[in-house]
Amino acid sequence: MADIKDPENTIIIELKDGPVVIELLSDVAPKHAERMKQLARDGAYDNVAFHRVIEGFMAQTGDVANANMEKDYNPGRAGTGGSQYPDLPAEFSKLPHDRGTLGAARSQNPNSANSQFFINFKDNHFLNGQYTVYGRVIEGMDNVDKIARGEPPANPDRMISVKVAADA
Repeated sequence: MADIKDPENTIIIELKDGPVVIELLSDVAPKHAERMKQLARDGAYDNVAFHRVIEGFMAQTGDVANANMEKDYNPGRAGTGGSQYPDLPAEFSKLPHDRGTLGAARSQNPNSANSQFFINFKDNHFLNGQYTVYGRVIEGMDNVDKIARGEPPANPDRMISVKVAADA
């Protein structure tokens, strides 16, 4: 397992191919980091599908309203929902959207991020300053690279479990 410096600001996502360890950047995007921990602790991310996975770009997940296995998975609706909590204000920074960074998915409104996020497969600097960066993969990027592609994937991969390392 990765060398976890701050367990309270580290997320462990269990995928079919193994764990992904994410360091949350709570000093850069405190509201986004806090939301991810809140939803992880609620169990809201467990079994949620990666509903938009584009080769050479990114893997998007976190639609807790429409992409959960316990509910009827509707690929037409996945990607349109958030959580029961209010949307978050943008927390843009100078951090680039490099391979392995976590970005907040949103609508056209910069202040509409809620529960959805994406992990960059490669450096996507055209997103810089437009989407909040609030984490980075510190271990398990090889497992992210194995996520099934598609918009939506025919058989989407899921986050089996999402935990705050301090609670694991």
